[in-house]
Amino acid sequence: MTETYMGPEFRPTDYQRGMIALVGDDDPADVQAGAVAAWRALIDDAGTDLATRPEPREWSVLELLGHVLDAEITVAFRYRAAVAESRPDIVPFDQDDWVAALHAGPKAPEIDAEALLSTFTALRAADLALWTATPDAGRRRVGIHRERGPESFGLQFVLIAGHDRFHVDQARRALAQVRAARG
Repeated sequence: MTETYMGPEFRPTDYQRGMIALVGDDDPADVQAGAVAAWRALIDDAGTDLATRPEPREWSVLELLGHVLDAEITVAFRYRAAVAESRPDIVPFDQDDWVAALHAGPKAPEIDAEALLSTFTALRAADLALWTATPDAGRRRVGIHRERGPESFGLQFVLIAGHDRFHVDQARRALAQVRAARG
């Protein structure tokens, strides 16, 4: 899959390798399309445990959903920059700082999970539509990530599919851990 978008000389970082492995041979568009339903099920299942952290330094289901939304916001821009510009700069973000500032702490009980999911759903639909509308040549267009080097739209798309799987699984584990601790 990655050779299609980066060429046979592509040497993935550990992060990229891990996210690519989570997608495997699955179509990344199908993986991404399933994420909304997975988050809907997690919100419904979590109930009053939505904002409860399994451990003090681990994210709650709500914080994980917030992080996934933050990631979707950033990749929405990165995808479009890669397709439209010549080798644009891809700026990383500190996910812990973003979650702490936007989705955690005393404000967590007042954060509307439905609003987060609604925004994620709309952005994801737009990003899937962009993927479908972009020919292979556009999917091979590259941005330069400041930490990971060249990343094509196609590679970024695969990475976010792996990111989905990673964090949906993390949210399931967090919820199970919260409930197990309660007994």
